[in-house]
Amino acid sequence: MNNARSRCIEQGRSEVQDCLVVGGGINGAVAAAALSGKGAKVTIVDKGDFAAFTSQESSNLAWGGIKYLETLEFGLVWKLCKSRNQLMRVYPNQVEETRFFTSISKGFRMPFYMVYVGALIYWVMGRFQTRPPFLLTRNAIRRRAPMLKAGQLGGGLEYSDCRLVENDSRFTFGFVRKTLDHGGSAINYMELVAAEWRAGLWHCALQDRVSGNAVEIKARSLVNAAGPFADGINQMLGIESSFRHVFSKGVHIIVPQICKESRVLTFFASDGRLFFMIPMGSRTCIGTTDTWVDSEAVEATAEDLDFLLENANSLLDFERPLTKADIIATRCGVRPLAVEAGASVNEGEWTALSRKHEIDLHPDRKMLTIYGGKITDCINVGNEIAGFVNSFGIELPKPAAVWFGEPETARGEGVPPELWRRYGEAAFQIVEKIEADPAKGRLLIEDYTCAELHHVAETEMVVHLEDFLRRRSMIALSVKPEVLRKAEGLGEVADILFGEHAVDELDRYFSKEPEVHV
Repeated sequence: MNNARSRCIEQGRSEVQDCLVVGGGINGAVAAAALSGKGAKVTIVDKGDFAAFTSQESSNLAWGGIKYLETLEFGLVWKLCKSRNQLMRVYPNQVEETRFFTSISKGFRMPFYMVYVGALIYWVMGRFQTRPPFLLTRNAIRRRAPMLKAGQLGGGLEYSDCRLVENDSRFTFGFVRKTLDHGGSAINYMELVAAEWRAGLWHCALQDRVSGNAVEIKARSLVNAAGPFADGINQMLGIESSFRHVFSKGVHIIVPQICKESRVLTFFASDGRLFFMIPMGSRTCIGTTDTWVDSEAVEATAEDLDFLLENANSLLDFERPLTKADIIATRCGVRPLAVEAGASVNEGEWTALSRKHEIDLHPDRKMLTIYGGKITDCINVGNEIAGFVNSFGIELPKPAAVWFGEPETARGEGVPPELWRRYGEAAFQIVEKIEADPAKGRLLIEDYTCAELHHVAETEMVVHLEDFLRRRSMIALSVKPEVLRKAEGLGEVADILFGEHAVDELDRYFSKEPEVHV
């Protein structure tokens, strides 16, 4: 069932790698994809599944950072808008321009026309690559968004940004797949437990968290892309960095669909921050919170859920307000924010920190660490990492190679759009399975066919059921656990993915501590 993973383990340890990338979130995934695409021998490892931490808990937006205009970070907004436009251009089926419908309450801290001026500046800084913003009167809001309490609003506006059509972890896995396509290795559930720089090589001791076996990988360079865990890895390696992470906890809730149109409802929450109701398949994602925390280990609290529901209900004109009983799933994670190692950040100051990334270099040991970052800027991160690794003396045989982007849409003519979006040219293999055996075209669970599940089992290194339900797909975000447990096709899904271990994986998944929304 995991032959692909076994092959990657053997390939990674059988020959010296040009680079070992530690961390399979968005930063590590693009680093590995860029390096392998430019011809380097690369292995990427993660102690859990790919994109199983911060990169599965975002707002699913690829945006230019409009909120940073208020803190006058024009350079950052200019850069992020450029990055957003690039994602929209090279991933036309995965990154979609979306209209943001912004409501401004009466008595807001600035006149709503000033917010509109900010949206105009944002459009200009976005190089006019999206539809222009426009003002909305209360009457226009009533017509265009009847689910909102228009009477308490001073006005509104509509502007464009981008969102991920699939979820963030699926988008991240696309870069892991690029690494595999370029001949690299990718191994989930493989933990770095020790590493030593000796005789011009990193001698890395890893533990396979599936088999329990010890694995050694030797590499000419090392990239620490472990996100919230990067500081701990540097401490283990004896690396003194110029930066460190501080953490902000963000919580979203998934509820039944609020707006049938594919638009994001935006307003300012009670604490003054931007607050979103974002389309997510047939559901709506509401968030986010922004709470200072000391550790990467976080969970959604009753206070978090109350904050989200109260702010949503203050805007929505429903006969029955949303309650915790409406919550289908939660998304809770930390944003690792980069600060200088010696800097003290007070609780009252940290909310002004941006998500811009920093890279800490140690050329004497051919090692670097990525701090901060966000999905929008991922291609730049990949290119920067490839450039720095090359500066360490690691040869990149194809320095000008384009390592990102999806195949041209025209090449997928005749392929269902959701398959093309998720798998690119590999979608042809799924279609061929169905043509060879039409029975494999039947739906098993949600909108996933039998043939698609076989493809996932063969190629996507699904080790546990959660890997598929939560990260390779959005099923766990769309269906309550008690409903999912009774889903007719779930048993066959587990059989395809895990064979004789299917029952064990089902038991493992549903024995997790349930989310309690009380």
